[in-house]
Amino acid sequence: MMQRIEFQPAYILHTRPYRETSLLLEVFTSDYGRIGIIAKGVRKPKAKSRGLLQPFVPLLLSCVGRGELLTLKDFDAGGMVILLNGRALVSAFYLNELLMRLLHRWDAHQALFQSYGKALNELKIKKEQEVLRVFEKSLLKALGYELQLIREVETGDLVESDKMYAFDPERGPILIKSQSGNKSLFKGKSLLALHQEALNDLTVLWDAKRLMREALAIHLGNKPLESRKLL
Repeated sequence: MMQRIEFQPAYILHTRPYRETSLLLEVFTSDYGRIGIIAKGVRKPKAKSRGLLQPFVPLLLSCVGRGELLTLKDFDAGGMVILLNGRALVSAFYLNELLMRLLHRWDAHQALFQSYGKALNELKIKKEQEVLRVFEKSLLKALGYELQLIREVETGDLVESDKMYAFDPERGPILIKSQSGNKSLFKGKSLLALHQEALNDLTVLWDAKRLMREALAIHLGNKPLESRKLL
């Protein structure tokens, strides 16, 4: 079946050379999710708007084809280029690597697409760790693994900020009465802050980082993330 996509909002997640003058693109789109595209001839010296085909540039893409890989027909800027550097740039590559590893092709996630664009823009003005944790939370929700952060799993009671909890990513917080032998514990205030996406102190950020790493590990498997090494 022929697939035609016209001026679809998109971001490039990954590129690699293909033959002498072309590129293979992994693209995150608003309405179609992650798709693969062959961009023929774009590596020629006089190729149209060659500099647009790179990560973190909002794009409008048109492509056509059958099967897994489509062929790029046209493209244009879909907004202002998002200029990042230093830790913000590495953090953005981390977001891309998460999407590459965890999204299936042709699985649309419109809310996640919006969250991704928001995260890229916020990396310019907010603490990187805060932006990453909120996006990771949105990603798990989009994949069908939304974290339950505010009710103790055995009693159903609301989490209390001054108590300590273990955390089961599939169920939620588990109240700990004795801390002996429990290495991975989280303050109740950190769980509540992550739920509210108000990560405004160092303790909360550290707890949120540990919790999200444990939650994502279930889905990422044993292969390490290259961008995490840089961070």
